[in-house]
Order: sequence, then C-alpha cells, then structure tokens
Amino acid sequence: MTQLPRFRAIDPEQLPDNPFRLIGKEWMLITAGTSEKLNMMTASWGGMGILWGRPVAFCFVRPQRYTFPLIEGSSVYSLTFFDAAHRDVLDFCGSYSGRDVDKVAATGLTPVVGSTGAIYFDEARLVIECRKLYTQDLQENGFVDPQVVDRNYPTRDFHRMYVGEVVRMLVREG
Repeated sequence: MTQLPRFRAIDPEQLPDNPFRLIGKEWMLITAGTSEKLNMMTASWGGMGILWGRPVAFCFVRPQRYTFPLIEGSSVYSLTFFDAAHRDVLDFCGSYSGRDVDKVAATGLTPVVGSTGAIYFDEARLVIECRKLYTQDLQENGFVDPQVVDRNYPTRDFHRMYVGEVVRMLVREG
C-alpha cells in the first residue's frame, strides 16, 4: 500500500462540506489498524471542531466492535467520506463485522497508508487523518437526558469516544 497522487491536502478550515450533513447523512468509515491487519466500520456519529487550540475530529466506537482493538492499538486512525456511488460500501461495512468477513476484499476498496501511518481508501472523496489525543468511555451518570440512554443504550453498551487531532485532510482531485 502506498499513497496515490489522487488527493491534495487542504487546511481543515477549507473543509468544503457541512460536517452535520457529512457525518449524519452521508456517513463515514472509521478505519484503524495496519497494512497487515485493518478494519473499517461505518459511523454516523461524530464531529469536528477546535479543542485545545487544535483542529480535531471525534468519533465513537463500541468495545464489542472488531475495530475497537485496532483503534486502541494505534496512535492514528482515519475518517473517510465517499460520494453517493459508494453508499453500498457504507451499508456493507455497517452490516458486517470484520471478524466474519474481509471487508476490503468484499468491497473492493483500495487501502492507502497515509503519511501518518493511518489507513484510508483511494476511492474516498475526503480523508481525515487523525492522531489520537484523548479517549473516554461514555458513562451512564454523565447523561443529563435519560431518554438518550434508553434509546441508544438499552443494554448499557456505551461507546468509547476518540478525540483526534486532524493531522492531514485530503480532498480528491478532479
């Protein structure tokens, strides 16, 4: 896996998309691991902003997900976004576990090792390479609205939040 010259780096302030639509409606793949062992999972929860004077992106992963030990074992991860033609890839990666299927082979995506060591995909239209800054398990006593817990965590299987510094943001050329 090598970096292919299909992308150009942009400053996070030049993000051409609305992050609410980008994450909540178009979805993203959270990818972690190495070129030898990686996994990606579809996510529609997360955000972007400024924290501790740095551009950050944050995402959430449940401990039972196959991606969890991979993101735990790495200092970097990526968030990748695709055009509508790849919605089936996002559907697939959100419906199947990497424990049971090789998602790269099944989707036909082309992994690329970024300059940070984070893995992303050549087919993406937007790539955010992140370096972990902070992790925190969501806890029931932190929720002010109990309906959020009842609706999203009926078995109390809370996510771990990952806050990552945006080290590099890439947009597809052409």
